[in-house]
Amino acid sequence: MHFKRERRAALSRAGWMVMGKGARASALEVAKIFFAFLFFFPAATLQCKILKCNSEFWASTPSSGPKEEFCTALRAYNSCVRRTARTCRGDLAYHSAQHGIEDLMTQHNCSKEGPTASPRARTPPPPAPPLPPQINNFVPSDGPEVCHYERSLPRHAAAPNYTHCGFFGDPHLRTFNDDFQTCKVEGAWPLIHNKYLSVQVTNTPVLPGSAATATSKLTIIFKNFQECVDQKMYHAETDELPAAFADGSKNGGDRHGANTLRIVEKVPGQHVEIQARYIGTTIVVRQVGRYLTFAVRMPEEVVNSVEDQENQDLYLCLHGCPANQRIDFRTFRARGAESQGSSRARPESSSHGFTYQSAMAKCKERLPVEDLYFQSCVFDLLSSGDINFTLAAYYAFEDVKMLHSNKEKHHLFERDAGMFNSAPKGSSPGLSVLFTLVAISLWTELCCLCL
Repeated sequence: MHFKRERRAALSRAGWMVMGKGARASALEVAKIFFAFLFFFPAATLQCKILKCNSEFWASTPSSGPKEEFCTALRAYNSCVRRTARTCRGDLAYHSAQHGIEDLMTQHNCSKEGPTASPRARTPPPPAPPLPPQINNFVPSDGPEVCHYERSLPRHAAAPNYTHCGFFGDPHLRTFNDDFQTCKVEGAWPLIHNKYLSVQVTNTPVLPGSAATATSKLTIIFKNFQECVDQKMYHAETDELPAAFADGSKNGGDRHGANTLRIVEKVPGQHVEIQARYIGTTIVVRQVGRYLTFAVRMPEEVVNSVEDQENQDLYLCLHGCPANQRIDFRTFRARGAESQGSSRARPESSSHGFTYQSAMAKCKERLPVEDLYFQSCVFDLLSSGDINFTLAAYYAFEDVKMLHSNKEKHHLFERDAGMFNSAPKGSSPGLSVLFTLVAISLWTELCCLCL
């Protein structure tokens, strides 16, 4: 899609703006990106002690100060990482740290030879004498027009087309193209990745040994954009749905358009809304029971502002789950109907406490229309027995009504899903492995660039 907006020249600058001549990557920035990597790949902390090295470097390094002090801390960090080589060999976080240290040494002209003792905790300087009271005339505002998506469009341009993606339950995906899929997708998977933001989820088994999974972690990275917002990261997981970004802030930073990115807590610990007006985007994150749900409203132009055309089939909200990760809804319904018939003869027959008939009755209480949200509710009750999945499907549909621009497409039925729920016969299991390896490679590259 060709961009019609006047700010298209700035799109190439909307990515990870931490490299380049004159870039001064502070220890704080390094640590933030490194921790983002660990959120995506938590197994790294179990396999080696690389996190300890990173924590020591972060704690002992000032955000500003003499170059010699920074280089000393960097050499100490390098020595710590090298000592973990035996236990961390082959670990993604370990190799990412190695690459990042080399880049920082080059940027700051640090010699590999020299003192490596970790700096002792710095004694804070005595407080400066109080200044006379001054009026602060700067208040982060909505900023210039470039920080308002619709205002930045050409005067006679057509109204933007807003699209929706949702991810909930065990898990069910509604793509930007209104395809509805039920997927396996255990582990870490990317939902969105474009020039403005990235979203990744981690799905874990609902019950030990069960094939049913649900989202237990979610990470969103909003990238730098012109004079509007600084780079911000939001991370949520089970029983931790914060009302702030990872750095404790609730808006886009100190730039003039900072308030065009903000977090609004709707229900403490249960419902958070992130408004990114500079890209016309609204994100809803909920915790329902023990698991998270995700919903987003985004202009079509932003959806298609991809950086790597060849790898865009990796992102679930854009192209759906890989074929061999999809579950055929029609086959499930046929089996459910068979079990319903047999359960009449044997009333004690049930799946995790629900029969097909009782699951339908429970879902009817919240979802009277037998659309795909209703069917997903029935599926989740039978596969997990967790009554909270009824609410997950209900709130997912409520988010559709709030975020989807086309009222006629709020409900989706099996005929609308077409063939998208079924995996083609003969699909190779190797596709899933390839998908995961490419996704890991891409995120590792991003983290290395940030380092």
